[in-house]
Amino acid sequence: MKKLLVIAALAAVGYVVYQQIAAAKAEQDLWTEATSAPDLR
Repeated sequence: MKKLLVIAALAAVGYVVYQQIAAAKAEQDLWTEATSAPDLR
């Protein structure tokens, strides 16, 4: 039972870390798009 709880806790922590990384990447992509020169082709 303890192993299952540890695995569930690790999965939850991994999911939260993944969410944080995805949010940071999305914000960086948005910032890059907002501050890049317009494509005038």
